[in-house]
Amino acid sequence: MAKDFDALNPKLTAFIGRQKMFFTASAAPSARINISPRSTDCLRVIDSNTVIYLDRTGSGNETAAHLRADDRLTIMFCAMEGAPQILRLYGRGQIIHRDSDSYAELLQKFYANKGPEGARQIVRLDFDLAKTSCGFGVPVFDYVEERNFLDLWAEQKGPKGIADYWHDENQKSMDGLPTGIYDPT
Repeated sequence: MAKDFDALNPKLTAFIGRQKMFFTASAAPSARINISPRSTDCLRVIDSNTVIYLDRTGSGNETAAHLRADDRLTIMFCAMEGAPQILRLYGRGQIIHRDSDSYAELLQKFYANKGPEGARQIVRLDFDLAKTSCGFGVPVFDYVEERNFLDLWAEQKGPKGIADYWHDENQKSMDGLPTGIYDPT
């Protein structure tokens, strides 16, 4: 049965720590809903009501565009191994621009001052509801390894190539909403 929590407790935090991936869900008025898979290697639990993750360059920048228009964000974890469970974190998201002091502080404090090549921003979720559900419908998978394609792609592009990619592909959402990649306000 589903259970609601106002904040993470040690058991839920440990559950997050065992997961290999999570999903983000965001939307803006009159825009498509976006759901994206993410690796937990870039996720950090800041406190019982806050998580952050380093957002890597991808084919789009939908989450950033949506958070500029409507700051609602949900993160979902599904147990793919072990006991079945789903955990969703519901709250308000914020994009922390890579050229900001906040980005530098978080990178230093939670990522030993280095992120993966092509990290474009940090996404912060301040949530007021953590909700578990059974997860009985989630299949069991065996984790093999992280894929290194994003790392190889970013290394091949280099800083200028990534900046060019952001310029060409990451300034607007698929629905034409601005992502703020060059404008942190």
